[in-house]
Amino acid sequence: MAGAVLVGGYPALEPEPRIARALAEGTLAGVTLFRRNVESPEQLRRTLLELGSKCTAPPLFAIDQEGGRVARLHAPFLKLPPMRVLGERGDLALTREAGQVLGEQLAAVGVTMDFAPVLDVDTNPDNPVIGDRSFSRDPAEVARHGLAFAEGLMTGGCLACGKHFPGHGDTDQDSHLALPHLAHDLERLARVELAPFRAATSLPALMTAHVVFSAFDAERPATLSSRVLRGLLREELGFEGLIISDDLEMKAVSRRWSIPESACLAIEAGADLLLVCSDVDALFAAREALAARASAERAFAERLRDAAARSLELRRSRPPTPLGSAQELEKLLCSERARRLERTLSATEDAT
Repeated sequence: MAGAVLVGGYPALEPEPRIARALAEGTLAGVTLFRRNVESPEQLRRTLLELGSKCTAPPLFAIDQEGGRVARLHAPFLKLPPMRVLGERGDLALTREAGQVLGEQLAAVGVTMDFAPVLDVDTNPDNPVIGDRSFSRDPAEVARHGLAFAEGLMTGGCLACGKHFPGHGDTDQDSHLALPHLAHDLERLARVELAPFRAATSLPALMTAHVVFSAFDAERPATLSSRVLRGLLREELGFEGLIISDDLEMKAVSRRWSIPESACLAIEAGADLLLVCSDVDALFAAREALAARASAERAFAERLRDAAARSLELRRSRPPTPLGSAQELEKLLCSERARRLERTLSATEDAT
């Protein structure tokens, strides 16, 4: 159960043996991929095909491929502009097609989830981490384009994960480096930050923000707060999908809590899947801590069992389906449809 709620990153081109072994045994839910793990589309396809073929349960192979400055994959994969460009274009069909072509390409190499779309509303010009990653400064437009992009991804064969709940758009700090606080009242949060997430409760997964929302919990960031994850997201908004933590190595969390501590707190708060994106030792230390606490506390064991079941259900819904050959992959990535879409997106970016 402890392994089924953890997704890890690895520092080199190929996963080290203990990552591969844990995946094969079903004692790790999956891996999240970065540029450091990708030499070429064919190398990535072969790596994920080999990893997936040895797994006793379908793994989650995830990536951050938003477009703009957050893109782990480069040519010949589809080059997407920042999502702000699509929001300003205002063409939902184009946004949906961009998601679909990307989803097809990701599925073709074996990726099963894209940590996208960004559902944060860009309301703070001093925000160092969101900015043009957001579709708009208007919550309604963020919701419209976010859902269109997610629909496209899933039609293309890749799970979507909206982020960063309950909203990272108005902070003036980067949660990779510090713990941001937002003091907005409930009326403002409902009208702006929460509006896109309220519209997106049908998505299969949402990712948490390492941000303190004082109106809900003045002490803990959303990732570690049961008032935010259980009270707000599950009970008030009625979200039934998978709740995924942002990377527990980020300074917003790791400066105060060790990764084993934050892993236990996040599961207790209501998270179902936890990201530890680069430190493999910390990943397995978190697994040990989760297992130890579950052995000691019956209530925690039940919460862990629920999270593990949700994780497995989602992974079974979209197992990896990499194409069978390098030739098929090259044909898909270099299709006329993909190149035509890329030209349209490039012209749109130039115009905006």
